[in-house]
Amino acid sequence: MSAFTAVLVRDLRIGLRQGGGWLNPLVFFLMVIALIPLAVSPAPDKLRELAGGIIWIAALLAVLLAMDGLFRSDFDDGTLEQLSLPSAPLAWLVLAKIIAHWLLTGLCLTLLAPLAALLLNLPAHAIGVLCLSLLMGTLTLSLISAIGAALTVSLRRGGLLVPLITLPLHIPVLIFATAAVQSSVAGQPVSGFMALLAAFLVLALMIAPIASATAIGLTQSID
Repeated sequence: MSAFTAVLVRDLRIGLRQGGGWLNPLVFFLMVIALIPLAVSPAPDKLRELAGGIIWIAALLAVLLAMDGLFRSDFDDGTLEQLSLPSAPLAWLVLAKIIAHWLLTGLCLTLLAPLAALLLNLPAHAIGVLCLSLLMGTLTLSLISAIGAALTVSLRRGGLLVPLITLPLHIPVLIFATAAVQSSVAGQPVSGFMALLAAFLVLALMIAPIASATAIGLTQSID
């Protein structure tokens, strides 16, 4: 078993054993979806108009809610220092941790998307675009947020800083993903928006693991 696979499987097992860590963002996501219509308007036409933005804001907040634990426990018990040993590139192992985290959060959010769409009266023909945008977008959000989590891993309340550091970088994903869903609802082409989301994902895959590994290395050298 390669180091990448070992870290991926290990993090998935730990995440599944600690059920609250990955269930909390999903419960939060559904709570936001259920409560916003009460605050805005229960009118079906109004909900249909706002559905894309509501679902994506809820998904963004749910991803940010779960990011503090990405490196925290491994930093506290010394596992992160062991991962930094030259058995495999640290960026490669960081990518494994991010993918494991996304499988337990972003992928699960995507699977819940049809239920959220039903609650918000989103047309059936737009659900596929919503799910595809979440599939690419949530992984991009996890990759970007990992940089903030790595920068703040040694801070006692670093989880509070992760949204402040990474939120400006999330805005393009939020804008184009919401625009894709809204265009699908209106019956307009969405290929341009989806291509931009795919480009953001590729860029994040290239940069985020290296940036996160560098931040972890700097943190350990300071400590």
